[in-house]
Amino acid sequence: MPVIVVGADTSAGQAILDGLAEPDREIRAFVSDESVCAQLKRSGFKVALGDVSDESHVETASTRCFSAILIVEAAMDDRERSFAQTVDDVLRGWARAVANSEVTRVIWVSHAEHPRTPTREVVRVDPDDPELVEKVVALDDAQTI
Repeated sequence: MPVIVVGADTSAGQAILDGLAEPDREIRAFVSDESVCAQLKRSGFKVALGDVSDESHVETASTRCFSAILIVEAAMDDRERSFAQTVDDVLRGWARAVANSEVTRVIWVSHAEHPRTPTREVVRVDPDDPELVEKVVALDDAQTI
């Protein structure tokens, strides 16, 4: 089942992509960094390049994905975000985007609570957890969470 990693150009996002990578899994990456985009495409990933605060672009990239892994660091680091004024605006936009694209499972990679996410399955994983990648992969693989 397809999975998208929003913020795949963060260190946590890249580690998660590597952990998820296997021949039978469709993985999409949403990035803002053009050089990371090119590198991921060369590695065989499907990549959306854009502003992480562009809710409609995140929604379109998430269409027909079963899982969305949302790396909160990408909403608060030094990248440009032209479509939202605050981190909370970006995160609420992501929550709406994945709900509108009918994602079933959302995995927030975040230190703090996330916005209400109207999808069937929602979980948060701490980005500082030494087993972050293993936990995210296991959550994506699980029958239910």
